[in-house]
Amino acid sequence: MAVEKRWIQKEHGDPRAVSELAEALAIDALLANLLVQRGITSFAAAKSFFRPQLSDLHDPFLMKDMDKAVERLEKAVEGKEKIMVYGDYDVDGTTAVALMYSFLKALGATVSYFIPDRNIDGYGVAYRSIDVAAGEGVTLMVALDCGIKAVEKVAYAREKGIDFIICDHHLPEESLPDAAAVLDPQRPDCPYPYKHLSGCGVGYKLLQAFCEHRGVASDTLAPLLDLVAVSIASDVVQLTGENRVLMHYGLLRLNTNPRKGFRAIIRRAGFQQQPLGVSDIVFRIGPRINAAGRIASGQTAVDLLTSETDATADLVSDVINTNNNDRKNIDHSMTLEAIRLITDDPQQASKKATVLYNPGWHKGVVGIVASRLIEQFYRPTIVLTNSNGLVTGSARSIPGFDLYQAIEACAPLLVSYGGHTHAAGLTMKPENVEAFIRQFEEVANERIAPEMLVPQLEVDEALSFADITPRFLRILAQLGPFGPGNMQPVFATRRVYSNGSNIRIVGTDSDHLKCELIQECTPNLAMPAIAFGMAHFFDYLRSGKPVDVCYTLLENTYCGKTTVQLRIKDIKASKEEQA
Repeated sequence: MAVEKRWIQKEHGDPRAVSELAEALAIDALLANLLVQRGITSFAAAKSFFRPQLSDLHDPFLMKDMDKAVERLEKAVEGKEKIMVYGDYDVDGTTAVALMYSFLKALGATVSYFIPDRNIDGYGVAYRSIDVAAGEGVTLMVALDCGIKAVEKVAYAREKGIDFIICDHHLPEESLPDAAAVLDPQRPDCPYPYKHLSGCGVGYKLLQAFCEHRGVASDTLAPLLDLVAVSIASDVVQLTGENRVLMHYGLLRLNTNPRKGFRAIIRRAGFQQQPLGVSDIVFRIGPRINAAGRIASGQTAVDLLTSETDATADLVSDVINTNNNDRKNIDHSMTLEAIRLITDDPQQASKKATVLYNPGWHKGVVGIVASRLIEQFYRPTIVLTNSNGLVTGSARSIPGFDLYQAIEACAPLLVSYGGHTHAAGLTMKPENVEAFIRQFEEVANERIAPEMLVPQLEVDEALSFADITPRFLRILAQLGPFGPGNMQPVFATRRVYSNGSNIRIVGTDSDHLKCELIQECTPNLAMPAIAFGMAHFFDYLRSGKPVDVCYTLLENTYCGKTTVQLRIKDIKASKEEQA
Protein backbone atom coordinates (compact mmCIF):
# COMPACT_ATOMS: atom_id res chain seq x y z
CA MET A 1 0.00 0.00 0.00
CA ALA A 2 1.66 3.22 -1.19
CA VAL A 3 1.02 6.19 1.08
CA GLU A 4 0.11 9.36 -0.81
CA LYS A 5 2.46 12.21 0.03
CA ARG A 6 1.95 15.96 0.06
CA TRP A 7 4.77 18.06 -1.36
CA ILE A 8 5.39 21.17 0.68
CA GLN A 9 7.60 23.85 -0.82
CA LYS A 10 9.80 25.39 1.87
CA GLU A 11 9.66 29.13 2.20
CA HIS A 12 12.50 30.79 0.37
CA GLY A 13 14.95 32.77 2.41
CA ASP A 14 14.81 36.55 2.56
CA PRO A 15 15.74 37.67 -1.01
CA ARG A 16 18.16 40.30 0.23
CA ALA A 17 19.92 37.85 2.57
CA VAL A 18 20.14 35.30 -0.25
CA SER A 19 21.55 37.86 -2.67
CA GLU A 20 24.14 39.17 -0.21
CA LEU A 21 25.26 35.69 0.78
CA ALA A 22 25.50 34.57 -2.85
CA GLU A 23 27.75 37.55 -3.58
CA ALA A 24 29.89 37.09 -0.45
CA LEU A 25 30.50 33.40 -1.16
CA ALA A 26 30.57 33.68 -4.96
CA ILE A 27 27.89 31.00 -5.33
CA ASP A 28 24.59 30.96 -7.19
CA ALA A 29 21.32 31.94 -5.55
CA LEU A 30 20.06 28.34 -5.42
CA LEU A 31 22.87 27.32 -3.09
CA ALA A 32 22.73 30.57 -1.13
CA ASN A 33 19.03 29.99 -0.49
CA LEU A 34 19.76 26.51 0.90
CA LEU A 35 22.14 28.10 3.39
CA VAL A 36 19.74 30.87 4.39
CA GLN A 37 17.03 28.24 4.95
CA ARG A 38 19.45 26.72 7.48
CA GLY A 39 19.92 30.04 9.28
CA ILE A 40 23.30 30.79 7.70
CA THR A 41 23.20 34.40 6.57
CA SER A 42 26.79 35.70 6.85
CA PHE A 43 30.22 34.87 5.54
CA ALA A 44 31.45 34.07 9.07
CA ALA A 45 28.53 31.71 9.73
CA ALA A 46 29.07 30.02 6.37
CA LYS A 47 32.79 29.58 7.09
CA SER A 48 32.01 27.91 10.42
CA PHE A 49 29.39 25.71 8.74
CA PHE A 50 31.61 24.62 5.85
CA ARG A 51 34.77 24.29 7.94
CA PRO A 52 33.77 22.80 11.32
CA GLN A 53 36.56 22.75 13.92
CA LEU A 54 36.95 20.70 17.09
CA SER A 55 37.82 24.00 18.76
CA ASP A 56 34.17 24.98 18.15
CA LEU A 57 33.04 22.43 20.78
CA HIS A 58 31.62 23.92 23.96
CA ASP A 59 33.47 23.93 27.25
CA PRO A 60 32.49 20.57 28.80
CA PHE A 61 32.49 22.12 32.28
CA LEU A 62 29.38 24.09 31.31
CA MET A 63 27.48 20.83 31.84
CA LYS A 64 25.87 20.48 35.25
CA ASP A 65 27.85 18.15 37.56
CA MET A 66 30.82 17.88 35.19
CA ASP A 67 33.24 19.02 37.88
CA LYS A 68 31.87 16.33 40.21
CA ALA A 69 32.12 13.67 37.51
CA VAL A 70 35.74 14.52 36.71
CA GLU A 71 36.66 14.60 40.40
CA ARG A 72 35.09 11.20 41.06
CA LEU A 73 36.62 9.62 37.96
CA GLU A 74 40.03 11.04 38.81
CA LYS A 75 39.78 9.62 42.31
CA ALA A 76 38.89 6.19 40.95
CA VAL A 77 41.70 6.14 38.39
CA GLU A 78 44.36 7.42 40.80
CA GLY A 79 43.18 5.16 43.61
CA LYS A 80 43.20 2.07 41.36
CA GLU A 81 39.53 1.47 42.16
CA LYS A 82 37.67 -1.10 40.12
CA ILE A 83 35.47 0.67 37.58
CA MET A 84 32.58 -0.90 35.65
CA VAL A 85 31.36 0.81 32.48
CA TYR A 86 27.67 0.14 31.85
CA GLY A 87 25.53 0.96 28.84
CA ASP A 88 22.40 0.17 26.90
CA TYR A 89 22.42 -2.68 24.35
CA ASP A 90 21.73 -0.51 21.30
CA VAL A 91 24.28 1.25 19.07
CA ASP A 92 24.43 4.41 21.17
CA GLY A 93 24.94 2.43 24.37
CA THR A 94 27.51 -0.02 23.03
CA THR A 95 29.56 2.66 21.25
CA ALA A 96 29.48 4.72 24.46
CA VAL A 97 30.72 1.78 26.53
CA ALA A 98 33.46 1.05 23.98
CA LEU A 99 34.50 4.72 24.10
CA MET A 100 34.72 4.93 27.90
CA TYR A 101 36.27 1.48 28.34
CA SER A 102 38.93 2.05 25.64
CA PHE A 103 39.96 5.38 27.15
CA LEU A 104 40.14 4.15 30.74
CA LYS A 105 41.96 0.97 29.79
CA ALA A 106 44.57 3.00 27.89
CA LEU A 107 45.07 5.03 31.09
CA GLY A 108 45.86 1.85 32.95
CA ALA A 109 42.65 1.93 35.00
CA THR A 110 41.16 -1.27 36.39
CA VAL A 111 38.06 -1.36 34.24
CA SER A 112 35.44 -3.83 32.99
CA TYR A 113 32.18 -3.43 31.07
CA PHE A 114 28.66 -4.76 31.39
CA ILE A 115 25.84 -4.66 28.84
CA PRO A 116 22.37 -5.71 30.09
CA ASP A 117 20.53 -8.57 28.45
CA ARG A 118 17.45 -7.31 26.65
CA ASN A 119 15.38 -10.34 27.71
CA ILE A 120 16.66 -10.81 31.26
CA ASP A 121 17.34 -7.24 32.41
CA GLY A 122 15.26 -5.03 30.17
CA TYR A 123 16.16 -1.42 29.47
CA GLY A 124 18.18 0.79 31.82
CA VAL A 125 20.37 0.06 34.82
CA ALA A 126 19.84 -3.53 35.97
CA TYR A 127 19.96 -4.74 39.57
CA ARG A 128 21.86 -7.77 38.28
CA SER A 129 24.72 -5.57 37.08
CA ILE A 130 25.03 -3.97 40.50
CA ASP A 131 25.18 -7.39 42.14
CA VAL A 132 27.87 -8.49 39.68
CA ALA A 133 29.80 -5.26 40.28
CA ALA A 134 29.60 -5.68 44.05
CA GLY A 135 30.83 -9.25 43.74
CA GLU A 136 33.85 -8.07 41.74
CA GLY A 137 34.72 -5.32 44.21
CA VAL A 138 33.70 -2.47 41.89
CA THR A 139 33.34 0.90 43.65
CA LEU A 140 32.41 3.09 40.65
CA MET A 141 29.98 2.42 37.83
CA VAL A 142 29.82 4.76 34.84
CA ALA A 143 26.39 4.44 33.18
CA LEU A 144 26.11 5.62 29.58
CA ASP A 145 22.98 6.21 27.48
CA CYS A 146 20.84 5.28 30.49
CA GLY A 147 20.51 5.89 34.22
CA ILE A 148 18.63 9.18 34.36
CA LYS A 149 15.60 7.38 35.88
CA ALA A 150 17.54 4.84 37.96
CA VAL A 151 16.71 6.39 41.34
CA GLU A 152 16.09 3.09 43.17
CA LYS A 153 18.98 1.29 41.41
CA VAL A 154 21.52 3.98 42.32
CA ALA A 155 20.29 3.91 45.93
CA TYR A 156 20.70 0.12 45.91
CA ALA A 157 24.25 0.50 44.60
CA ARG A 158 25.11 3.00 47.34
CA GLU A 159 24.07 0.42 49.93
CA LYS A 160 26.68 -1.87 48.40
CA GLY A 161 29.40 0.79 48.43
CA ILE A 162 29.17 1.61 44.71
CA ASP A 163 29.05 5.17 43.33
CA PHE A 164 27.52 6.06 39.97
CA ILE A 165 28.46 8.60 37.32
CA ILE A 166 25.52 8.88 34.93
CA CYS A 167 26.02 10.04 31.33
CA ASP A 168 22.57 10.16 29.75
CA HIS A 169 20.66 12.21 27.19
CA HIS A 170 17.09 11.07 27.82
CA LEU A 171 14.41 13.17 29.46
CA PRO A 172 14.60 13.04 33.27
CA GLU A 173 11.74 12.77 35.72
CA GLU A 174 11.26 15.13 38.68
CA SER A 175 13.67 13.22 40.94
CA LEU A 176 17.23 12.54 39.86
CA PRO A 177 19.30 9.60 41.09
CA ASP A 178 21.54 10.33 44.09
CA ALA A 179 24.69 9.68 42.07
CA ALA A 180 28.19 11.09 42.40
CA ALA A 181 27.38 13.02 39.21
CA VAL A 182 24.45 13.16 36.80
CA LEU A 183 25.47 14.41 33.35
CA ASP A 184 22.49 15.02 31.09
CA PRO A 185 22.02 18.17 28.97
CA GLN A 186 18.25 17.51 29.18
CA ARG A 187 18.26 18.24 32.93
CA PRO A 188 16.13 21.37 33.49
CA ASP A 189 18.90 22.84 35.67
CA CYS A 190 21.69 22.10 33.18
CA PRO A 191 23.00 25.26 31.46
CA TYR A 192 24.87 23.35 28.77
CA PRO A 193 24.12 25.20 25.50
CA TYR A 194 23.70 22.15 23.25
CA LYS A 195 20.88 19.79 24.19
CA HIS A 196 21.03 17.16 21.43
CA LEU A 197 24.10 15.06 22.25
CA SER A 198 23.88 11.28 21.93
CA GLY A 199 24.60 9.14 24.99
CA CYS A 200 28.02 8.43 23.54
CA GLY A 201 28.40 12.18 22.96
CA VAL A 202 27.82 12.87 26.67
CA GLY A 203 30.48 10.27 27.46
CA TYR A 204 32.82 12.05 25.06
CA LYS A 205 32.23 15.35 26.86
CA LEU A 206 33.20 13.70 30.15
CA LEU A 207 36.45 12.49 28.61
CA GLN A 208 37.04 15.92 27.06
CA ALA A 209 36.67 17.47 30.52
CA PHE A 210 38.87 14.78 32.07
CA CYS A 211 41.63 15.52 29.53
CA GLU A 212 41.37 19.26 30.17
CA HIS A 213 41.56 18.63 33.90
CA ARG A 214 44.74 16.60 33.43
CA GLY A 215 46.23 18.98 30.88
CA VAL A 216 46.18 16.27 28.22
CA ALA A 217 46.00 17.31 24.56
CA SER A 218 42.57 16.87 23.01
CA ASP A 219 44.22 14.85 20.19
CA THR A 220 44.16 11.97 22.66
CA LEU A 221 40.43 11.61 21.96
CA ALA A 222 40.76 11.52 18.14
CA PRO A 223 40.74 7.69 17.93
CA LEU A 224 37.35 7.68 19.68
CA LEU A 225 35.56 9.91 17.19
CA ASP A 226 34.52 7.05 14.91
CA LEU A 227 32.47 5.68 17.82
CA VAL A 228 30.84 9.07 18.41
CA ALA A 229 29.93 9.44 14.73
CA VAL A 230 28.29 6.00 14.60
CA SER A 231 26.31 6.78 17.76
CA ILE A 232 25.06 10.12 16.41
CA ALA A 233 23.91 8.67 13.09
CA SER A 234 22.35 5.53 14.58
CA ASP A 235 20.50 7.29 17.40
CA VAL A 236 19.01 9.81 14.93
CA VAL A 237 19.85 12.86 17.03
CA GLN A 238 20.11 16.37 15.60
CA LEU A 239 22.98 16.85 13.15
CA THR A 240 23.51 20.45 14.12
CA GLY A 241 25.97 22.33 16.33
CA GLU A 242 28.35 20.07 18.23
CA ASN A 243 26.95 16.90 16.70
CA ARG A 244 27.80 18.19 13.24
CA VAL A 245 31.38 18.92 14.29
CA LEU A 246 31.74 15.50 15.93
CA MET A 247 30.18 13.78 12.93
CA HIS A 248 32.49 15.60 10.50
CA TYR A 249 35.63 14.42 12.29
CA GLY A 250 34.14 11.03 13.13
CA LEU A 251 33.45 10.32 9.47
CA LEU A 252 36.97 11.43 8.63
CA ARG A 253 38.28 8.89 11.13
CA LEU A 254 35.92 6.18 9.91
CA ASN A 255 37.11 6.67 6.33
CA THR A 256 40.84 6.97 7.00
CA ASN A 257 41.77 5.06 10.15
CA PRO A 258 38.80 3.28 11.74
CA ARG A 259 39.18 0.98 14.74
CA LYS A 260 39.64 -2.68 13.93
CA GLY A 261 36.04 -3.55 14.78
CA PHE A 262 34.62 -1.04 12.31
CA ARG A 263 37.14 -2.12 9.70
CA ALA A 264 35.88 -5.69 10.06
CA ILE A 265 32.23 -4.58 9.73
CA ILE A 266 33.05 -2.49 6.68
CA ARG A 267 34.69 -5.49 5.02
CA ARG A 268 31.80 -7.77 6.02
CA ALA A 269 29.20 -5.31 4.66
CA GLY A 270 30.93 -5.27 1.28
CA PHE A 271 31.45 -1.51 1.00
CA GLN A 272 33.05 -0.27 -2.20
CA GLN A 273 35.82 2.30 -2.26
CA GLN A 274 33.62 5.38 -1.99
CA PRO A 275 33.76 7.36 1.27
CA LEU A 276 31.29 6.24 3.91
CA GLY A 277 28.55 8.70 4.80
CA VAL A 278 25.81 9.06 7.39
CA SER A 279 23.39 6.88 5.43
CA ASP A 280 25.97 4.07 5.29
CA ILE A 281 26.11 4.12 9.09
CA VAL A 282 22.33 4.26 9.46
CA PHE A 283 21.53 1.46 7.02
CA ARG A 284 24.59 -0.81 7.04
CA ILE A 285 26.91 -0.34 10.01
CA GLY A 286 24.40 0.55 12.75
CA PRO A 287 22.00 -2.36 12.10
CA ARG A 288 24.85 -4.86 12.35
CA ILE A 289 25.96 -3.50 15.73
CA ASN A 290 22.36 -3.39 16.90
CA ALA A 291 21.78 -6.98 15.82
CA ALA A 292 24.03 -8.29 18.60
CA GLY A 293 21.80 -6.88 21.34
CA ARG A 294 18.58 -7.69 19.47
CA ILE A 295 19.32 -11.35 18.80
CA ALA A 296 22.00 -12.41 21.31
CA SER A 297 24.04 -10.07 23.54
CA GLY A 298 25.07 -6.44 23.21
CA GLN A 299 28.25 -7.48 24.99
CA THR A 300 29.37 -8.95 21.66
CA ALA A 301 29.10 -5.51 20.04
CA VAL A 302 31.45 -4.03 22.62
CA ASP A 303 33.78 -7.02 22.19
CA LEU A 304 33.91 -6.10 18.49
CA LEU A 305 34.39 -2.36 19.01
CA THR A 306 37.22 -2.90 21.50
CA SER A 307 39.01 -5.64 19.51
CA GLU A 308 42.77 -5.16 19.58
CA THR A 309 43.64 -7.42 16.62
CA ASP A 310 42.22 -7.85 13.14
CA ALA A 311 41.87 -11.59 13.75
CA THR A 312 39.70 -11.05 16.84
CA ALA A 313 37.65 -8.39 15.08
CA ASP A 314 37.02 -10.69 12.12
CA LEU A 315 35.90 -13.55 14.37
CA VAL A 316 33.48 -11.35 16.33
CA SER A 317 32.17 -9.62 13.20
CA ASP A 318 31.32 -13.07 11.79
CA VAL A 319 29.19 -13.73 14.88
CA ILE A 320 27.50 -10.34 14.54
CA ASN A 321 26.91 -10.89 10.84
CA THR A 322 25.08 -14.12 11.70
CA ASN A 323 23.05 -12.19 14.30
CA ASN A 324 22.18 -9.65 11.62
CA ASN A 325 21.02 -12.29 9.15
CA ASP A 326 18.85 -13.84 11.86
CA ARG A 327 17.47 -10.41 12.68
CA LYS A 328 16.53 -9.84 9.04
CA ASN A 329 14.62 -13.12 8.85
CA ILE A 330 12.72 -12.50 12.10
CA ASP A 331 12.04 -8.90 11.14
CA HIS A 332 10.63 -9.96 7.75
CA SER A 333 8.25 -12.61 9.13
CA MET A 334 7.07 -10.42 12.03
CA THR A 335 6.43 -7.46 9.73
CA LEU A 336 4.33 -9.58 7.37
CA GLU A 337 2.34 -10.94 10.31
CA ALA A 338 1.80 -7.44 11.73
CA ILE A 339 0.63 -6.12 8.35
CA ARG A 340 -1.89 -8.96 8.14
CA LEU A 341 -3.22 -8.11 11.61
CA ILE A 342 -3.85 -4.55 10.46
CA THR A 343 -5.30 -5.27 7.04
CA ASP A 344 -7.56 -8.06 8.36
CA ASP A 345 -9.09 -5.80 11.02
CA PRO A 346 -11.68 -3.40 9.48
CA GLN A 347 -11.55 -1.17 12.58
CA GLN A 348 -7.87 -0.39 12.05
CA ALA A 349 -8.62 1.82 9.05
CA SER A 350 -10.33 4.47 11.19
CA LYS A 351 -7.72 4.54 13.96
CA LYS A 352 -5.12 7.28 14.31
CA ALA A 353 -2.60 5.00 16.04
CA THR A 354 -1.57 1.37 15.82
CA VAL A 355 -0.97 -0.77 18.89
CA LEU A 356 -0.29 -4.46 18.26
CA TYR A 357 0.37 -7.19 20.81
CA ASN A 358 1.58 -10.73 20.20
CA PRO A 359 3.18 -12.52 23.18
CA GLY A 360 5.21 -14.70 20.82
CA TRP A 361 7.00 -11.92 18.95
CA HIS A 362 10.75 -11.47 19.36
CA LYS A 363 11.48 -8.68 21.80
CA GLY A 364 14.64 -7.60 20.00
CA VAL A 365 12.86 -6.74 16.75
CA VAL A 366 9.66 -4.98 17.87
CA GLY A 367 11.19 -1.53 17.34
CA ILE A 368 12.16 -2.33 13.77
CA VAL A 369 8.69 -3.70 13.04
CA ALA A 370 7.10 -0.54 14.46
CA SER A 371 9.22 1.54 12.06
CA ARG A 372 8.25 -0.69 9.13
CA LEU A 373 4.56 -0.29 9.95
CA ILE A 374 4.89 3.49 9.96
CA GLU A 375 6.43 3.30 6.49
CA GLN A 376 3.42 1.27 5.39
CA PHE A 377 0.52 2.94 7.23
CA TYR A 378 1.94 6.24 8.56
CA ARG A 379 0.48 6.27 12.06
CA PRO A 380 2.15 6.33 15.50
CA THR A 381 2.84 2.67 16.21
CA ILE A 382 3.51 0.55 19.29
CA VAL A 383 4.48 -3.12 18.96
CA LEU A 384 4.24 -5.20 22.14
CA THR A 385 5.35 -8.69 23.14
CA ASN A 386 5.78 -10.75 26.28
CA SER A 387 9.01 -10.95 28.25
CA ASN A 388 9.55 -12.51 31.68
CA GLY A 389 5.92 -12.22 32.68
CA LEU A 390 5.55 -8.60 31.57
CA VAL A 391 4.42 -7.00 28.34
CA THR A 392 7.12 -4.87 26.81
CA GLY A 393 7.54 -3.08 23.52
CA SER A 394 8.79 -0.26 21.37
CA ALA A 395 7.00 2.76 19.98
CA ARG A 396 7.70 4.97 16.98
CA SER A 397 6.00 8.20 15.97
CA ILE A 398 5.26 10.55 13.08
CA PRO A 399 6.17 14.25 12.90
CA GLY A 400 4.00 16.45 15.10
CA PHE A 401 2.98 13.78 17.59
CA ASP A 402 5.00 13.74 20.82
CA LEU A 403 5.19 10.05 21.57
CA TYR A 404 6.86 10.44 24.95
CA GLN A 405 4.13 12.76 26.21
CA ALA A 406 1.40 10.45 24.87
CA ILE A 407 2.88 7.46 26.69
CA GLU A 408 3.39 9.57 29.79
CA ALA A 409 -0.37 10.27 29.74
CA CYS A 410 -0.85 6.50 30.19
CA ALA A 411 1.76 6.23 32.96
CA PRO A 412 -0.60 4.80 35.66
CA LEU A 413 -0.98 1.69 33.49
CA LEU A 414 2.77 1.22 33.02
CA VAL A 415 5.56 -0.36 35.05
CA SER A 416 8.18 1.74 33.27
CA TYR A 417 8.74 3.82 30.14
CA GLY A 418 11.36 6.09 28.60
CA GLY A 419 12.57 7.60 25.38
CA HIS A 420 12.16 10.63 23.16
CA THR A 421 9.55 12.51 21.16
CA HIS A 422 9.86 10.11 18.22
CA ALA A 423 10.85 6.79 19.83
CA ALA A 424 10.18 5.16 23.18
CA GLY A 425 10.10 1.90 25.10
CA LEU A 426 7.52 0.78 27.64
CA THR A 427 6.63 -2.09 29.98
CA MET A 428 3.33 -3.02 31.62
CA LYS A 429 1.55 -5.88 33.34
CA PRO A 430 -0.38 -8.21 30.99
CA GLU A 431 -3.71 -7.35 32.60
CA ASN A 432 -3.23 -3.67 31.63
CA VAL A 433 -2.74 -4.22 27.90
CA GLU A 434 -6.33 -3.69 26.79
CA ALA A 435 -6.77 -0.62 28.99
CA PHE A 436 -3.48 0.80 27.71
CA ILE A 437 -4.49 0.29 24.07
CA ARG A 438 -7.80 2.11 24.68
CA GLN A 439 -6.17 4.99 26.53
CA PHE A 440 -3.31 5.44 24.07
CA GLU A 441 -5.76 5.49 21.16
CA GLU A 442 -7.85 8.10 22.99
CA VAL A 443 -4.76 10.27 23.44
CA ALA A 444 -3.90 9.84 19.75
CA ASN A 445 -7.44 10.77 18.69
CA GLU A 446 -7.30 13.95 20.77
CA ARG A 447 -3.84 15.06 19.63
CA ILE A 448 -3.60 13.98 15.98
CA ALA A 449 -5.28 16.17 13.37
CA PRO A 450 -6.28 14.41 10.11
CA GLU A 451 -3.64 16.27 8.07
CA MET A 452 -0.91 14.89 10.34
CA LEU A 453 -1.66 11.41 8.98
CA VAL A 454 -0.66 12.45 5.46
CA PRO A 455 3.14 12.32 5.10
CA GLN A 456 4.76 15.49 3.87
CA LEU A 457 7.76 15.86 1.62
CA GLU A 458 9.45 19.20 2.18
CA VAL A 459 10.95 20.47 -1.06
CA ASP A 460 13.89 22.82 -0.66
CA GLU A 461 14.11 23.99 -4.27
CA ALA A 462 12.55 23.52 -7.68
CA LEU A 463 15.43 22.54 -9.94
CA SER A 464 16.12 22.15 -13.61
CA PHE A 465 18.41 19.30 -14.64
CA ALA A 466 20.59 21.97 -16.28
CA ASP A 467 21.27 23.39 -12.78
CA ILE A 468 23.02 20.18 -11.71
CA THR A 469 26.56 21.14 -12.67
CA PRO A 470 29.80 19.70 -11.22
CA ARG A 471 30.33 22.91 -9.20
CA PHE A 472 26.77 22.81 -7.87
CA LEU A 473 27.31 19.20 -6.74
CA ARG A 474 30.69 20.01 -5.18
CA ILE A 475 29.29 22.82 -3.03
CA LEU A 476 26.11 20.88 -2.26
CA ALA A 477 28.19 18.02 -0.83
CA GLN A 478 29.84 20.46 1.57
CA LEU A 479 26.47 21.13 3.21
CA GLY A 480 26.80 17.67 4.77
CA PRO A 481 27.00 15.64 6.84
CA PHE A 482 23.23 15.40 6.57
CA GLY A 483 20.74 14.31 9.19
CA PRO A 484 17.94 15.67 11.42
CA GLY A 485 18.20 19.44 11.65
CA ASN A 486 20.35 19.53 8.51
CA MET A 487 18.55 17.20 6.15
CA GLN A 488 19.85 16.49 2.68
CA PRO A 489 18.25 19.02 0.32
CA VAL A 490 15.22 17.72 -1.54
CA PHE A 491 14.59 18.98 -5.08
CA ALA A 492 11.61 18.84 -7.40
CA THR A 493 11.71 18.82 -11.17
CA ARG A 494 8.53 19.04 -13.23
CA ARG A 495 7.57 17.32 -16.46
CA VAL A 496 10.29 14.76 -16.87
CA TYR A 497 9.96 11.47 -18.73
CA SER A 498 11.68 8.24 -19.59
CA ASN A 499 12.23 7.33 -23.23
CA GLY A 500 11.03 3.83 -22.35
CA SER A 501 14.08 1.89 -23.52
CA ASN A 502 16.26 2.41 -20.45
CA ILE A 503 13.76 1.65 -17.71
CA ARG A 504 13.83 -1.60 -15.71
CA ILE A 505 12.60 -3.16 -12.48
CA VAL A 506 15.35 -4.21 -10.07
CA GLY A 507 15.76 -5.60 -6.56
CA THR A 508 15.45 -9.01 -4.94
CA ASP A 509 11.68 -8.58 -4.64
CA SER A 510 11.37 -6.68 -7.95
CA ASP A 511 10.03 -3.60 -6.21
CA HIS A 512 12.53 -0.92 -7.29
CA LEU A 513 12.76 1.11 -10.47
CA LYS A 514 15.89 2.16 -12.32
CA CYS A 515 15.79 4.49 -15.29
CA GLU A 516 17.12 7.60 -16.96
CA LEU A 517 14.97 10.72 -16.90
CA ILE A 518 14.88 13.55 -19.42
CA GLN A 519 13.42 17.01 -18.88
CA GLU A 520 11.45 18.55 -21.71
CA CYS A 521 13.56 21.70 -21.75
CA THR A 522 16.86 19.75 -21.89
CA PRO A 523 16.09 16.66 -24.00
CA ASN A 524 19.77 15.80 -24.52
CA LEU A 525 20.55 15.61 -20.79
CA ALA A 526 19.59 12.22 -19.33
CA MET A 527 19.80 11.81 -15.55
CA PRO A 528 20.21 8.31 -14.04
CA ALA A 529 17.63 7.66 -11.32
CA ILE A 530 16.75 5.01 -8.75
CA ALA A 531 13.29 4.83 -7.18
CA PHE A 532 13.06 2.41 -4.27
CA GLY A 533 9.70 0.71 -3.76
CA MET A 534 8.19 2.38 -6.85
CA ALA A 535 8.11 -0.45 -9.37
CA HIS A 536 4.36 0.22 -9.76
CA PHE A 537 5.28 3.28 -11.88
CA PHE A 538 6.99 1.09 -14.50
CA ASP A 539 4.17 1.00 -17.06
CA TYR A 540 3.34 4.69 -16.63
CA LEU A 541 6.93 5.80 -17.15
CA ARG A 542 7.48 3.39 -20.03
CA SER A 543 4.51 4.96 -21.79
CA GLY A 544 6.50 8.19 -22.05
CA LYS A 545 3.97 10.28 -20.12
CA PRO A 546 5.52 13.18 -18.17
CA VAL A 547 5.83 13.05 -14.40
CA ASP A 548 6.98 15.34 -11.60
CA VAL A 549 9.75 13.90 -9.43
CA CYS A 550 10.94 14.72 -5.97
CA TYR A 551 14.50 13.58 -5.20
CA THR A 552 17.85 13.98 -3.52
CA LEU A 553 21.14 13.94 -5.40
CA LEU A 554 23.54 11.08 -4.83
CA GLU A 555 27.11 10.78 -6.03
CA ASN A 556 28.38 7.23 -6.59
CA THR A 557 32.09 6.49 -6.80
CA TYR A 558 33.14 3.17 -8.26
CA CYS A 559 36.61 2.23 -9.53
CA GLY A 560 37.64 5.87 -9.32
CA LYS A 561 34.74 7.10 -11.46
CA THR A 562 32.08 9.37 -9.92
CA THR A 563 28.57 9.63 -11.33
CA VAL A 564 25.50 11.53 -10.13
CA GLN A 565 22.15 9.83 -9.61
CA LEU A 566 18.69 11.01 -8.63
CA ARG A 567 17.40 9.13 -5.59
CA ILE A 568 13.66 9.48 -6.17
CA LYS A 569 11.54 10.10 -3.08
CA ASP A 570 8.20 10.44 -4.87
CA ILE A 571 6.66 10.44 -8.33
CA LYS A 572 3.44 12.13 -9.40
CA ALA A 573 1.76 12.37 -12.77
CA SER A 574 2.26 15.89 -14.13
CA LYS A 575 -0.79 18.07 -13.53
CA GLU A 576 -1.86 18.18 -17.16
CA GLU A 577 -1.85 14.38 -17.24
CA GLN A 578 -3.85 14.16 -14.01
CA ALA A 579 -6.55 16.31 -15.56
